[in-house]
Amino acid sequence: MRQVIVESQEITLEALLKWSGITPTGGQAKRLIQSGMVEVNSIIETRRGRKLVPGDIVHIINTDETIQVVRR
Repeated sequence: MRQVIVESQEITLEALLKWSGITPTGGQAKRLIQSGMVEVNSIIETRRGRKLVPGDIVHIINTDETIQVVRR
């Protein structure tokens, strides 16, 4: 699991996927999320605007990609 440091108190799921480099564009992040391939804290999340806070864990299903949100 890798940690992604964010400057603010929260970040959207779509923004995190783009900012962390998992997806290169917002459109790809949107499709990944809406396809049901993203878990937040072990629950499938299909809302791209889902607010993430420090401590949240994001996992991309069928990959080794797992990210923990950390505040600077």
